[in-house]
Amino acid sequence: MQLHFTTLIFFFFLISQLKFPSALASFDQITNCAKGKRIALFLDYDGTLSPIVDNPDCAFMSDNMRAAVKKVAEYFPTAIISGRSRDKVYEFVGLSELYYAGSHGMDIIGPPRQSNSDNHPDCIRSSDQQVVEVNLFQPAAEFLPMINEVRGLLKECIKDIEGATVENNKFCVSVHYRNVDEESWQIVGQHVYDILKEYPRLRVTHGRKVLEVRPVIDWDKGKAVTFLLESLGLNNCDDVLAIYVGDDRTDEDAFKVLREVNKGCGILVSPAPKESNAIYSLRDPCEVMEFLTSLAVWKSSIQAR
Repeated sequence: MQLHFTTLIFFFFLISQLKFPSALASFDQITNCAKGKRIALFLDYDGTLSPIVDNPDCAFMSDNMRAAVKKVAEYFPTAIISGRSRDKVYEFVGLSELYYAGSHGMDIIGPPRQSNSDNHPDCIRSSDQQVVEVNLFQPAAEFLPMINEVRGLLKECIKDIEGATVENNKFCVSVHYRNVDEESWQIVGQHVYDILKEYPRLRVTHGRKVLEVRPVIDWDKGKAVTFLLESLGLNNCDDVLAIYVGDDRTDEDAFKVLREVNKGCGILVSPAPKESNAIYSLRDPCEVMEFLTSLAVWKSSIQAR
């Protein structure tokens, strides 16, 4: 039985490599496409830069991963696009030179402004905690009171379900049931949907053992990528290669955008094959770190010539 299971896993791995070849094995192909182009890098957080863990408050990235992200950001504009709150992602990553898009791209902030070229007409200028001017974009700001109200209701209704937690992601609310007994999963879901019956301007999406309550607006990670490319002045250029690395269903919107506009490639982070709009794959955060390190080394060697 064990041999049969191992053979099956290997078979599925071969299928995934045919459909979504490894970004490491295809690294030369990717860098050949990147020659003469400006790269913009977009990264999911959970499951991409950090492992998926039982306690979402403990999804720390390693020092080596942080160093890899910091290094690659020296060469390319780099953004973290996550379902988490922007503040929480920044707390985990701690690199001020990056762009951060929290709440699935509904809360975007750029690094401290270096020049007027880093701008977008829909941004508002704000100041961070050090009173450094930054660009801020929040397309769902009007929903914040409603989100806060629903978060309170959700916390109250699941408080007696062991293992269930409610996470404040500012413009989204995440209800985690990873640590809930499987027999109670349906109960968690029923509570969420019952509450949202009174809030037609909010919707539920499904992630990895998590239900996410989000505003009903035409905005997702794909829109966030487009917005950031526009902010960088790269959206209407032919010499751009955008690379998006992510593992979640919500990353598919970004993969799809890059595929449709033929402006880059998506890299799916997954140990097993699954349907995706990505072009390449990486198996886990360790391979993501290796890919980012290789990308920085490649760019450094190009500049040294």
